[in-house]
Amino acid sequence: METKKRVYVGLLVGSMFLVALLTAAVWYLIQNRDFILGRVLLTIIISILGAIFIFVGTGVLAIVFMIIKSKAIPSLDNFTRIANDILFPITLLTGRLTGINKEEILRSYIAVNNNLVKSKKLLLGGHQVMILLPHCLQDSECPHKITMDINNCKHCQKCCIADLIDLGEKYHAVIKVATGGTLARKFIEECKPRGVVAVACERDLSMGIQDASFIPVIGVLNCRPNGPCINTTVELDKVEEALKIICERR
Repeated sequence: METKKRVYVGLLVGSMFLVALLTAAVWYLIQNRDFILGRVLLTIIISILGAIFIFVGTGVLAIVFMIIKSKAIPSLDNFTRIANDILFPITLLTGRLTGINKEEILRSYIAVNNNLVKSKKLLLGGHQVMILLPHCLQDSECPHKITMDINNCKHCQKCCIADLIDLGEKYHAVIKVATGGTLARKFIEECKPRGVVAVACERDLSMGIQDASFIPVIGVLNCRPNGPCINTTVELDKVEEALKIICERR
């Protein structure tokens, strides 16, 4: 595993043990309660926490296995997805407690997600793939708004949108430009892609991957030479590399 992936996987394991410690603490309370009703209630709680721990533990082990072997385990997809959903906020808390930068954790999470999607060895047709772009890639002074129709782009080459359109046409992929998560979800609901290549910052990418947990999403981080949310750009070769991961071999 690359160093990037180790950050998030390590925090996943640490978060899982936090759940285990919580379970043990509740068990200790059970053993030191005198009231029958209290013991029954705590037994129910410990049973639920124990089941969650086993479920999440299976998901974490599956994630580690798939990263190491670069091989998907379809029967455990639900385990890995739910383990990520449950532990993701705990990993952020664990990272804060251990002094790890939040953006570093999010980058690691995106790297782990991309690796898991890659392990599925998808072979989607280009028309089944959506390239989802943030509006901040467009030159901020451009009068031709492309949020609802990317074909409004005049290919003036002042930003990277024209090159991304050409790349989308090369792979026959659907291209959409969103102003935020609400519009991105709307595009996904309308177009119903079977795979997404999304470009955004760490925060928006991680949130988008969580929102679209049932759809394979490859995340590509944008470049922010002028700061966040204005005149950003993206490395085209990384976008094409992401397309190659989920598209039919060309």
